[in-house]
Amino acid sequence: MKKLFALILAFCMILSLAACGGSSSDKTTAPAASSDSSDSKTSTAAPTEKPTEKPTEKATEKQTDAPTEEITLKLWCIATESDANRPAYLQAIADYEAAHPGIKIQMEAFENESYKTKIKAAMMGGDSSDLPDIFFSWSGAFLGEFVEAGRVQCLDENFKAYADKLPESMMSTTTYDGKHYGVPTTFNIVAMYANMDILAEVGWDHVPQTYEDLTACCDALVAAGKIPFGCAGKETWCVTEYLEPIIIKSIGYEALDKIFAGEATWNDPDIAKSVDTLQEMIKKGYFDENGAGLGNDEVKANFLAGKTAFYQNGSWNTGEVAKASFKSGVGLFPLMNADRSSYNQTIGGPSDVLAVCTASKNLEAASAAVVELGKEICHYNFLNAVGMPAWAVDYDTSSLPELLVEIGKLVNSCEGLVLFGDTAMAADPAQTYLDYVSKVYGGEIDGAKFIEGLTKDLQ
Repeated sequence: MKKLFALILAFCMILSLAACGGSSSDKTTAPAASSDSSDSKTSTAAPTEKPTEKPTEKATEKQTDAPTEEITLKLWCIATESDANRPAYLQAIADYEAAHPGIKIQMEAFENESYKTKIKAAMMGGDSSDLPDIFFSWSGAFLGEFVEAGRVQCLDENFKAYADKLPESMMSTTTYDGKHYGVPTTFNIVAMYANMDILAEVGWDHVPQTYEDLTACCDALVAAGKIPFGCAGKETWCVTEYLEPIIIKSIGYEALDKIFAGEATWNDPDIAKSVDTLQEMIKKGYFDENGAGLGNDEVKANFLAGKTAFYQNGSWNTGEVAKASFKSGVGLFPLMNADRSSYNQTIGGPSDVLAVCTASKNLEAASAAVVELGKEICHYNFLNAVGMPAWAVDYDTSSLPELLVEIGKLVNSCEGLVLFGDTAMAADPAQTYLDYVSKVYGGEIDGAKFIEGLTKDLQ
């Protein structure tokens, strides 16, 4: 990921602003979820806490006269009914419609994996009649392919009014040939959440930070009849949330970044060792033996119910973990190779974005709406503890949970960051990569076969 350290410095600014939020007398609380006709399958669950007062009305400052004819903008996203991002989407849409009479946002939500197939087919196909006006995308090469195909609207002019609210570094993963095409809605890293009550039962009062400590902790858990980890084998991206942190802690962020970018091969013995490490953890009983047949919703529910000790996934889960009945902790996957990496390197970045289709019949309205929607989705997501903010924080954050503050500390201490692999790579190589990851989790190939196959297929 380019401009890495500028991005981290931007986070220092964002977090300092958030720290100052507690002194504000205009306290804002997170909006509650509501329902519509969207699909209900996804990989995360939505917060249900209701607000005690109405969210901020900043959107009304930009109110315009109602157009003579109502405009409906179709929005595709993955904020299904069980998705943690859904309340933020619904509130941001409500705010925008209230501030812009005559403009309606028609949201259609799809399950994560099916959406990847749907949006790729729609954007890369010949028929543009079914395309949405505004669509959710992952940044990096995922969105880049659509940009290269001429299907995504450049938003440079629309961003000018927000120059003081969105750090340039947060747009680095949606900037192509010097032009901006995506609006970031949140910033996330892969975090290792822990049920500290379960860990205390086997003598641990902290989240392990070395691999030796992690294995010792897991051995103690297994001996006590506890399940250390759960991993959703039915959703391969969840497996990458385990494998990629092991790889980055083995070869370093610069080497992994080059591999994802196609500038280096997978032929690295330390990657093979990373795969073998994950499979050894599985063989030693560190993972739920039923995980291969579970989806992420089920795996996360098991963790929140106290059935597993750890849950490694995106920081968008922080709000839900913070509300669990047990004492929670958080850290990063331990360091594997001090000669090539460090503990404070991780997977993540501003990967969730909104963009505009060039085929939109209301291109000007969609381009104006997408920036404001992205900004407010970021706003409400942060208040819901659904990831970290990509936009500058100019609202009260005093009600944020301590667990999110701990995530912020991890981000601030970050020494290297690489975007999630299946978005950092273009669609075809990403699918090839995911196919190999699936075989790893299923025990069909070992580390040597993993690097051999990817080197041959992606060379």
